[in-house]
Amino acid sequence: MEVRREKKHACGTICLKYLLFLFNVLFWLAGGAVLAVGVWTLVEKSDYISLLSSSFYATSAYILIAAGVIVIVTGIIGCCATLNEMKSLLVVYLILLLCIFLLEIIAGVLAYINYQELDEELKQNLKVTMQQKYQQPGEESITQAVDKLHQEFKCCGSHNFSDWSDSVWIQAAENERLVPDSCCKTPGELCGRRDHPSNIYRVEGGCIMKLEEFLLSQLYILGAVGIGIAFLQLLGMMFTCCLYRNLKEDPY
Repeated sequence: MEVRREKKHACGTICLKYLLFLFNVLFWLAGGAVLAVGVWTLVEKSDYISLLSSSFYATSAYILIAAGVIVIVTGIIGCCATLNEMKSLLVVYLILLLCIFLLEIIAGVLAYINYQELDEELKQNLKVTMQQKYQQPGEESITQAVDKLHQEFKCCGSHNFSDWSDSVWIQAAENERLVPDSCCKTPGELCGRRDHPSNIYRVEGGCIMKLEEFLLSQLYILGAVGIGIAFLQLLGMMFTCCLYRNLKEDPY
C-alpha cells in the first residue's frame, strides 16, 4: 500500500515538473514577444518621440525591453529549478513571478494615467510644433517625423490641412507651397503648391486623430499581452507551489 502511494506521489511530481517546464517555455516565448515589441517600438516608431515633449513613449519602449529580458531570465531560472528539483531556486522563481505580476498591475495603472496626459499633450503641442519647428534650422528630427507622420497615417496638418497656413515655413516669402510636399498623395518636388483633395490628404482627417488612434491601439496590444502573461504567471505560481510541496514531502 505504501509502495503504491509512493509511486502515485512520484508520478504526480513528474507531471507537475513537465507542466511547469511547459509553462516556462510559454513564459519564455512571451518574454521574447514583449522584448520584440519593445525593440520594434523604439526602432520603427522612434521618429515620433521628437513630436512629444514628454518621455512617455521612449520610456514605455525601454520598459518593454527590460520587462522582456526579466521575463526571459525568470523563465530560464524556472526551467533550471524544475529540471533539477531545486527547492531553493523554486522559491526564488516564485518570488520573481510574484514581483513581475505586481509590477504589471502598477505599470498598467501608470500607462492608463500617462495615456490621458499624453493625449492632452498631443492636442496642445502637436499643432504648435508643426507650425513653429517644421523645416527650421536645427529641427531636422521634427521635419523628418512630421513628413513620416503625413505619409504613414495619410493625413495633413495637426487637425486639418489649413493648420499649415500659419506655419513659419509656409509663410516665408520664398516658399510657393500651401502645404508640405509630404501631404501629397504622390509626393514630389513642389507638389504642395496645390491643396486640392485629389492632390493632398485633405479629407482624410488630421494627424492628431490618427496618432491618437495609433497610440490607443498600441495600448490595447500591450494590455492584451499583459493580461495573457499575467494569466500564465498565475498558472505558474500555482504549479510552482504544488511542485514545491511535493518535493518537500519526497523522502530524498
